[in-house]
Amino acid sequence: MSQRIENLEKALAPYRQQLTVHPLYSALRSPNAVRTFMEEHVFAVWDFMSLLKGLQRGLTCVELPWKPTKNRVTRRFVNAIVLGEESDLDQDGEPYSHFEIYINAMRQVGANTETVLNLLNNPNWRNSISSLSIQDKTKEFMAFTFSVVDGNKLHNIASAFTFGREDLIPDMFIEIVKEAEKDSSVSYSKFLWYLERHIQIDGDDHGPISLKMIEELCGDDDQKWQEVTEIAILSMQKRIGLWDGIAEKIQAEC
Repeated sequence: MSQRIENLEKALAPYRQQLTVHPLYSALRSPNAVRTFMEEHVFAVWDFMSLLKGLQRGLTCVELPWKPTKNRVTRRFVNAIVLGEESDLDQDGEPYSHFEIYINAMRQVGANTETVLNLLNNPNWRNSISSLSIQDKTKEFMAFTFSVVDGNKLHNIASAFTFGREDLIPDMFIEIVKEAEKDSSVSYSKFLWYLERHIQIDGDDHGPISLKMIEELCGDDDQKWQEVTEIAILSMQKRIGLWDGIAEKIQAEC
């Protein structure tokens, strides 16, 4: 790991700690709480793909006629991640995006999928986010994501993509969901598979690739490294806010 990445990780450590011990996890003790969590968290699963597509659009050629892009290393990195995120194999060996796997997990536990799916099919999706019946902090999370994508700075998109995402879910979260499943007639098998799969590939594959991609995009440019750090911190703060909003909603419904 380079000194630049080490410095970045040190700057993010306090926010990572906040996420690791967030009170949301202990609130997921019932099927209703898990459903509420998924109905909000699914929007973070969805907008993650827009960050990825922003990277693919900027680092590979998606126009006609095709021609090779400048940086051979980063285009390989992003294409490897796209394969895993957009065309993974689920627990039954069937090809799905991670978003579709999450939607299938929501259906298994009886969570509402209409809100997010209607948004995807709405031509005026961006303006309709404000009127969705979800937490304001979930909307703020998405607004931040799309502001980064719209900024069209690839190093910033890579930063938002890499930090504040699913690799921050601690093992404790999975164990709590497993315990909740034991006390319920509802199966969380698809949800647990999603969580474990995402943590696995983020830790073993996509995480290290994403860090290398940031190094490639920033090089020795101090300004880019500063911007990457700022975006990374904001990404984690927005994730903490997302968790706060979901925890508040679960508490209000109890």
